[in-house]
Amino acid sequence: QVQLVESGGGLVQAGDSLRLSCAASGRTFSSYAMGWFRQAPGKEREFVAAISATVGSTYYTDSVKGRFTISRDNAKNTVSLQMNSLRPEDTAEYYCAARTLPHLSGRKSDYAYWGQGTQVTVSS
Repeated sequence: QVQLVESGGGLVQAGDSLRLSCAASGRTFSSYAMGWFRQAPGKEREFVAAISATVGSTYYTDSVKGRFTISRDNAKNTVSLQMNSLRPEDTAEYYCAARTLPHLSGRKSDYAYWGQGTQVTVSS
């Protein structure tokens, strides 16, 4: 069992930056690929970014490439999402997710564990 707790959300203006963090419990964190997803009101949850377990390969949805950076610290059981140049369309609840395999994925169904979410609101 893995528990995930996100933090770092908030209300910012367009062009600002935020850093989301996700703290994971369990001794197998380093063997799990991790992902960030987001869900805006009235929309489905969508993929944002993912990182593999140990090699550190990353993958982003097109709309955040060059603005967001996912990283992980296996010694601290954390994964982060640095978000720069935020836009109003980035407004959503952001969720951290863990996959019980080391290879990254952009599919929601590939992730077994989810955090409770943290709200990011970007004003124009």
